Amino acid sequence: MSTNTPGEDVPVRRIDRILAFMSLGLLVLSIVSFFAIMIASSSGADMSTGIWPAVGLLVYVAPIIAFAMILAVLIMSFVRRARANRGG
Repeated sequence: MSTNTPGEDVPVRRIDRILAFMSLGLLVLSIVSFFAIMIASSSGADMSTGIWPAVGLLVYVAPIIAFAMILAVLIMSFVRRARANRGG
């Protein structure tokens, strides 16, 4: 009698959780940075000095990295599920 049936869910690994929460954190950080830039620019802050260039770069780069992390989680879970269904 087999204990691994095709209908069973594959357990979630630690790396999957880490990547998923890191991507969520990057998206939240990007949204917060976007609103910080909107508030600072409306209050007349100099956006070319201090930490503002890094915050501006974060708004552009963080969603792309988060998307890549989510894509990696999806690919890893599809591969793992295919291997579990195949029996290997």
